[in-house]
Amino acid sequence: MENKLVKKYGLPTAITMVIGIVIGSGVFFKAEKVLTATSGNLGLGILAWGLGALIMIVCAYVFSLMANRYEKINGLIDYSEATIGRGYGFFMGWFMTTIYTPAMTSVLAWVSARYTCVLFGVSDITGGICLVISCFFLVADYAMNLLSPKLAGKFQISTTAIKLIPLIMMAVVGTIAGLFNGILVRNFTAGFITEVKGSPLLTAMVATSFAYEGWVLATSINSELRDSKKNLPLALVFGTMLVAVIYILYYIGLAGAVSNQVVMEGGEAGARIAFSRLFSNIGGTALFVLVIISCLGTLNGLMMSATRNFYSMAIRNEGPRPDMFRTVDPVTNMPPNSGAMGVLLCAAWLLYFYGANLTKSWFGVFTFDSSEIPIVTIYALYIPIFIAFAVKNKDLGFFNRFFMPILGVIACAFICYACWVSHGQSIIYYLIVFAVIQAIGMLIYYRKGQNKEIQ
Repeated sequence: MENKLVKKYGLPTAITMVIGIVIGSGVFFKAEKVLTATSGNLGLGILAWGLGALIMIVCAYVFSLMANRYEKINGLIDYSEATIGRGYGFFMGWFMTTIYTPAMTSVLAWVSARYTCVLFGVSDITGGICLVISCFFLVADYAMNLLSPKLAGKFQISTTAIKLIPLIMMAVVGTIAGLFNGILVRNFTAGFITEVKGSPLLTAMVATSFAYEGWVLATSINSELRDSKKNLPLALVFGTMLVAVIYILYYIGLAGAVSNQVVMEGGEAGARIAFSRLFSNIGGTALFVLVIISCLGTLNGLMMSATRNFYSMAIRNEGPRPDMFRTVDPVTNMPPNSGAMGVLLCAAWLLYFYGANLTKSWFGVFTFDSSEIPIVTIYALYIPIFIAFAVKNKDLGFFNRFFMPILGVIACAFICYACWVSHGQSIIYYLIVFAVIQAIGMLIYYRKGQNKEIQ
């Protein structure tokens, strides 16, 4: 007898899930980059956060339409398969398994270590100490997920609430303090502090894409959501809107705590300086600890996915050695082989991130920002999904069939263009790496006959 998931969640739970998935380290990690990219122009930075949010909201709405149409199907890979075909579903799954998830997980391990170094006064965030802490966080989180998945789940739930505390405190107290002490007004009227280089708005928008990523994972609960055809679109749209509001208010609050110059010059320590000035050294340190916990919570969420990716492919009889990767430990109820391969890829991407971005490049021309470009890649992969959805669903009205999917295509194309302007020729070398990894996956897919329907 086939067991079916029970419809147990309401709209509040769904909205909370969207917020919990998206909010994490990105707003702390990228706030300073947005300010630096816009040369200290606070208004331009807020515009970048707003446009990045708009792209997220538009895409979230289109995926909510897919969740309505394919209620028994969960997740991005399945939507890819339903709209275009099984081959594209595998293509998307292989990308998520080998590039997207491990690259993001490795960056989050470093971000968590980075702020830990700031907490303990270690100034060199590109040196061996930070890298060792990054490796420890990566391995420790992997061990927690493989040996005690229930503990990993509880940790994920607890950090969802914790991560909102420093954001809301900075947004409220920082804004009020900034209005009274005049710092906020001075930051707004300062204009460009340093010489403007390149396209500051587009560069800042690409940075915000890291902070806003993760919302698509919320579509996986559509079959467990009461009245999902109504509640999931509302959850995705209102949840992403709330995230955008929280991020922008935090960004404004940060500008009310310290001058833009301090954040730009302080780099990774800018956020701690702001918290300390508002809440004293003790209070600022306590809130900064919550920032680190927030980063570790995001790392854990990504690790939960990374340890299961090969298993998710294997149970569909896809990828290398499905018979090996679909093995589940009877005690922990976790796939150990899938987990081992997942953490190995995370370690490989951490090695790349260090060698390409934190030291003199080890990889020559094959040097690119693995914290941003893979995220923009997924927006490029959304485009054919949106087009296929519009072509197939002839019974939908004009707004849902054409207007929003086309707007989604435009939004995705725009963020891709922004990425090209921001990162330039490094994208070409990233695409070569992307093509090689994807070609290996497709070779496995066709040579093993995985493109054939399972009997």
